[in-house]
Amino acid sequence: MAPRNRFAELLPEITAWRRDFHENPELLFEVHRTAAKVAELLRGFGCDEVVEGIGRTGVVGVIKGKTDRSGRVIGLRADMDALPIIEKTGLDYASKTPGKMHACGHDGHTAMLLGAAKYLAETRNFDGTTVVIFQPAEEGGGGGREMVADGMMDRWGIQEVYGMHNMPGIPVGQFAIRPGAIMAAADQFEIEVTGKGGHAAKPHECVDTTVVAAHIIVAAQTIASRTVDPLKQVVVSICTVATDSTAHNVIPQVVKMKGTVRTMDPAVQDQVEQRLKEIVEGTALALGARAVLDYHRGYPVTINAEAETAHAVEVARAVSGQVDEATPPLMGAEDFSYMLNARPGAYIFLGNGDTAMVHHPEYNFDDNAIPFGASWYVGMAEARMPA
Repeated sequence: MAPRNRFAELLPEITAWRRDFHENPELLFEVHRTAAKVAELLRGFGCDEVVEGIGRTGVVGVIKGKTDRSGRVIGLRADMDALPIIEKTGLDYASKTPGKMHACGHDGHTAMLLGAAKYLAETRNFDGTTVVIFQPAEEGGGGGREMVADGMMDRWGIQEVYGMHNMPGIPVGQFAIRPGAIMAAADQFEIEVTGKGGHAAKPHECVDTTVVAAHIIVAAQTIASRTVDPLKQVVVSICTVATDSTAHNVIPQVVKMKGTVRTMDPAVQDQVEQRLKEIVEGTALALGARAVLDYHRGYPVTINAEAETAHAVEVARAVSGQVDEATPPLMGAEDFSYMLNARPGAYIFLGNGDTAMVHHPEYNFDDNAIPFGASWYVGMAEARMPA
């Protein structure tokens, strides 16, 4: 594929952008430096329009093809934010900001899409309009939701939208994708159990909240094993337990727990929320305590549209010839789901080789993946809007 050759030439420049982003990580919506540099580069490439502040701190660039007979508009998205992790890579371009790190490769995603934008602005070998989308706050802030709510899809008439994420464990240059649900919905919950505290030597005079909490933790696991169809994917994890006492001889009055639910099907998501509420309240009642569940819906299921997935596979095959078209779904979550709920499209994984897993303090994006990812972004625009 022709773009691969050009990106081999551009690799040092794109790598420099990537490493600059890596040295200067920013969190959630506070990606001011990153967004400013993205906008500056897009203007330097000669994009027809560059707009900042979409979804608070997102950036959108518009590149028109040589012709626009088709009237088609394709969106290509990358995320910009980092994570609150202390970096332990020892790289000479490691994070300069203590406690912040590009541990998920968003620096690479941003650099690859910038490389694609530079190429598309140079060649304009497509019939229609490419919209490059640089999103803040993927790591828990819902930046994708905010950009959609800000009217991005309608403002630029985006008809299809495509996104990409690197994946450690897949060889560099290989792609992986599947139609339908590819990443899970991620919900969060908090449980507060209230009983009757007292002296640990007199449990008969108390309502022991730690025992109640333990029963709730065990019973919650029956949601996956006995409530939901075993052919459906579901995870219910209670991850923190805290009491209002630190003494070794006090039965606490209150126990608080936090956890997450991951599902791949909206109907199962509803089922799990209802059943967890019944278990929390019913278990506490049976043991003489009171418990309240506070349940929050998070990112929805990331669902790849059938036809658009096929297009993404064709381009990936043209770029590298190595595509897993039926990769297993992941129980992690991704707020590109909001864009896919607004427009048909697809989300693909790009191999990052044998590196530490994302969200690990020793993770690093492999710059050798840049020509493959940038070529795929370009390929999606050119294939969906042939000149």
